[in-house]
Amino acid sequence: MSGFAYIVHDGKVDQPILKEALGKDAGLSWIHLTTNDERAQVWLSGEARLDQPVIDALTATETRPRCDMFGPAALVNLRGMSSETLDSSDPLASIRMYAHGGCVFSVTRKPLNAIQPVRKLVEDGKVLDPGDLIAAIAQAITEELDPMVAELGDSLDDCEEQISKHRAFDLRRMVNATRVKAIGLRRFLYPQRAALEKLAGLPVEWLADDDRLHLTAAADRAARMAEELESIRERAALTHETLTDLRSELIDQRSLTIAVVAMVFLPLTFLTGLLGMNVAGIPYAHEPWAFAGVVAVCVVTAVAIAGYFLWRHWFEG
Repeated sequence: MSGFAYIVHDGKVDQPILKEALGKDAGLSWIHLTTNDERAQVWLSGEARLDQPVIDALTATETRPRCDMFGPAALVNLRGMSSETLDSSDPLASIRMYAHGGCVFSVTRKPLNAIQPVRKLVEDGKVLDPGDLIAAIAQAITEELDPMVAELGDSLDDCEEQISKHRAFDLRRMVNATRVKAIGLRRFLYPQRAALEKLAGLPVEWLADDDRLHLTAAADRAARMAEELESIRERAALTHETLTDLRSELIDQRSLTIAVVAMVFLPLTFLTGLLGMNVAGIPYAHEPWAFAGVVAVCVVTAVAIAGYFLWRHWFEG
């Protein structure tokens, strides 16, 4: 288990060890733990003396964005981008926060990119209370996710511009990868919007009006990204169907070409098989020009059949 702590009081910022940050009378006490083991539960129970339901929520293995009120306190789960490569079905790392009075406990199991810019804001004296902190984290998460969602849209635009039956196989893989990413992000952004909206409306004293405005703006941004991801998902499905149709058309065209070639050689095979029978009485069997004559007949027959198919436009895609 690792972590850090900040104490912000009267514009001054201190960074004590975790234990010394407990119980301080300050505008903001932020205690952050990074862990994936049971030591966090022991520390939160023994040192921080939090209630067991709060500890279970802060250290849960699987979480979805949510906001719950515990009397004058609030428990908030949010999702953001991580520096680690995560599973496509769970592409965002979680941060669980418990805020009450002037104190905020936060726990992450995977590295969260939004933590570092928020720490910089705290050290610069721009975060003074729990409302400022949670709003800053929400804004940092949504600001980082926005370009990622836009990149997915741009990627799908590129795929749509390059649609052709000759690239159907490659583009289907690209479209499918984009669709999987969009579904994975959309699964968390819809509840994240609801969590931020609920948090902005909580009747708690440590949320100022400007904090509520920042949370509402982050919720609106999350809603816009969720709608964009829904659009990407639907467009990807339509593009995938189009590419599937093009691939089927390409396969049909290739099958037609094979069938036409077979039709050209079918009478030639019959002719050569007939003349190749090992029986007496084959006409012109002992004539020196017989082989060249048979070849000429085969060539003329093949050209005639191929010309017929060209005249009927069978080779056109």
